Amino acid sequence: MSVPRITLAFVLGIAVTIHICSAASTAAGEEISSTAKAERGAPHILVGAGDVHASCADLSEARATAQLLANTPGTIFADGDLASPDASLRDFERCYGPTWGHFKARTRPAIGNHEYDAKDAAGYFGYFGPRAGSNGKGYYSYELGCWHVVVLNANCSEIPGGCAAGSPEETWLRSDLQVHPAHCIVAYFHQPLFSSSEVGNDPAVKPFWEDLYRAGAALVINGHAHDYERFAPQDPDGVVDPTRGILEIIAGTGGKDHAHFIHIDPNSIVRDNTAFGVLKLTLYPGRYDWKFIPAAGFTFTDWGSGLCHRPLTDNKNQQRNAVGGSVK
Repeated sequence: MSVPRITLAFVLGIAVTIHICSAASTAAGEEISSTAKAERGAPHILVGAGDVHASCADLSEARATAQLLANTPGTIFADGDLASPDASLRDFERCYGPTWGHFKARTRPAIGNHEYDAKDAAGYFGYFGPRAGSNGKGYYSYELGCWHVVVLNANCSEIPGGCAAGSPEETWLRSDLQVHPAHCIVAYFHQPLFSSSEVGNDPAVKPFWEDLYRAGAALVINGHAHDYERFAPQDPDGVVDPTRGILEIIAGTGGKDHAHFIHIDPNSIVRDNTAFGVLKLTLYPGRYDWKFIPAAGFTFTDWGSGLCHRPLTDNKNQQRNAVGGSVK
């Protein structure tokens, strides 16, 4: 009986990545403990959403999505626009705090445009402290097993130099990807490069995509649009690339209203603007699973699996990137 292509691809992907992960994480001659090896090889969960907009006037939806976090272990990504109405420190403490704030100790946030409703996003930086990166910058990176996780500030009009090539943040991103080589890379930031909703595409973040694409990033997660949308793996110009393309998922489903789909981007595969919920990523060496978990009372879900891939400088053969499905 022949082995299905996708199964063989996953097997090959895992075998290659375990080797790369071990080599990249060890200095020459350094011994790795069995515990460290097991931690790198174990799956890691990254779960969250953007656009919680926790408001003390009505915490029902923020509480509903926070309940999903209570039932899901792992690191939480809070992808911007988190506290309303003013994103002040008071709003974060009184409104976000009783909901998603219960899990602050395992949250690694990204900054949204509404965080800047408070001058210099002081409420956001004051609430999260070092967990939000350097004060005033809002971009940083960290490791989850074999995965390198990059968190960016996509509020290009609010940060010195914006997001253009050669800006302080873009320069930092290029350097960070060079000094943290990894076979598996995921990035999250608030504003999406591609979106079918009323927020539209944001070309200002394209330099980030170009750096991530060159480095072999597998996933980009965004918010800003109050909906869920998944795209085919594509390059920064929006051309479908089934082997090296980045899979973009918008999960602006944390608990605030719903957006309208104004135009359908060519590579948009799955869209929903009916459900609140969280996106759960299970990160393995060499591959990942995704699943949208709806809050109580909603039925939409989306799921699938994909492979990590190598940077553009690596000419080895690549396997097909991602497959998935959804249910309304």
